[in-house]
Amino acid sequence: MFKNTPGSPSQQKGLYFENLALNYLKKQGLILLQRNYHCRFGEIDLVMQDATGIVFIEIRFRGNIDYGSAFDSVNRYKQEKIIRTARLYLLQHGLYEQVPTRFDVVSATKQNGKTSLHWIRNAFQA
Repeated sequence: MFKNTPGSPSQQKGLYFENLALNYLKKQGLILLQRNYHCRFGEIDLVMQDATGIVFIEIRFRGNIDYGSAFDSVNRYKQEKIIRTARLYLLQHGLYEQVPTRFDVVSATKQNGKTSLHWIRNAFQA
């Protein structure tokens, strides 16, 4: 019937790194509000809350950093999509202009069999 896990290898890899990032962020004190929020503007990987407000988090993975880091792949176009999506999330939840927000990126890389996560707070501004 329905699968609990994504089917393609790319989707499975994305879910793996999303779970790693989620667990890491929870250990840092963030609280998960929603995962994979979708709307017509795009998707936000994680919507979380910390002591200061709502945090919209994009998770990016790069297996090869020869052409740039995972963080570098969050270009201005991607940032604008995330911002529009976040605004709709806030409107739908009655939070628009009610709570402080920020946009973070968790950059995951895997080299020589070792995975590393880098959490960039306030990676970009609305």
